[in-house]
Amino acid sequence: MSDDFDVFVSTSGPRLLRFAVLITGQRADAEDLLQEVLVQAYPRWRTVRERQPEAYLRRAMTNRLISRWRSPWSRRRVAELPDDLAHPDESGRVDDRELLLDALRQLPPRMRAVVVLRYWLGCTEAETAAELGCSAGSVKSQASRGLRRLRAGLEGAGAIPIDVAEGNHA
Repeated sequence: MSDDFDVFVSTSGPRLLRFAVLITGQRADAEDLLQEVLVQAYPRWRTVRERQPEAYLRRAMTNRLISRWRSPWSRRRVAELPDDLAHPDESGRVDDRELLLDALRQLPPRMRAVVVLRYWLGCTEAETAAELGCSAGSVKSQASRGLRRLRAGLEGAGAIPIDVAEGNHA
């Protein structure tokens, strides 16, 4: 079992980490989240591997993140971030990727997961709904609201308006 799990982590780990970075907005938080979920999955690996293990772990990460977000400790921790993390670099260089990640960080965790699954990872509405354990209608509404909020956040940050769903500049 250990060898099978190790092979899975070495092949799927980078994709899972990218997903975790996108939904948490921070590499360190993403690494912690992925590690927690992998530690939880290891004792049940025989059952997990019979399902779609990547989808199972993405859903577990999303659920864990939502639980953290709802906890009062988490809200206090976010409120106490140092000022230098809240202000963009004033050097004059604008990194579109950072602007997009900042805009993603502003979305609630479930909405962020829907947007990442649908538009970054290219999952269908049905696949996204299955991964998050919700209806396709919920995916549609969360995606629509999420894209609207991303556009507003990017325009508010002075970025070129982007049609996120199509990847085109407006």
